[in-house]
Amino acid sequence: MKNLPDPLSSAAVAASAPARPWDARLARWLVTPLVDTRITPNHLTTLRLLIGVSCATAFAVGGYHFANIGALLLVLSNFVDHTDGELARISGKTSRFGHFYDLACDALVTIALFVGMGMGVAATHGPLNAAGIQVNTRWLGWMAGVAVALIFFLRMQIEEREGKAGTKQASIVGFETEDVLYLMPVVTLFNGTQGFLVAASIGAPLFALWVIVDYVRVLRRATPLAQASRYEGA
Repeated sequence: MKNLPDPLSSAAVAASAPARPWDARLARWLVTPLVDTRITPNHLTTLRLLIGVSCATAFAVGGYHFANIGALLLVLSNFVDHTDGELARISGKTSRFGHFYDLACDALVTIALFVGMGMGVAATHGPLNAAGIQVNTRWLGWMAGVAVALIFFLRMQIEEREGKAGTKQASIVGFETEDVLYLMPVVTLFNGTQGFLVAASIGAPLFALWVIVDYVRVLRRATPLAQASRYEGA
């Protein structure tokens, strides 16, 4: 009989594990020289925060040139976001504070991005005329930003209950859902910031509704387990 590999062996686990995103692989290669230095993952998280705020500020100024600058800063911010986690893993400097600091910066940068984008589009194009109704694009930015804030909060709650596997993003050939942000310079190059903002103001709330449903499903799964453990301890 042909010998079959042990499903619990490290080789089998590695073979069955999903491929890591390309940007995460590049980030690990870049931060490897920092392992034995005084630079910590939190330093890289702070760097990401500063770049992200600069990105949001550029979008808020408005205009074609600043939108393109903001898009380039967004790509850089999104990439640097991977470096802190990679450095933490290979250096053994993981911490609960660092994890939540990273999540808080993710939320702040993404919210600031959409709010800034709404301000910039309003300053450049004025109100949006939709079916004869004028809509202030600042409100569209806030709609997308608040929806993103809710998404981050609920995903954090899901992760607390089910671990990182419960919030794992879809991945195709090494690219995750969030990697679509790397295409932002193409959007701004063709002056599509307004269209992107409108799409985000619709898509983000809809995705937030899906995350709410997922969160309720997680709570329902956790409730019987909590009741069982309470009875067992009685």
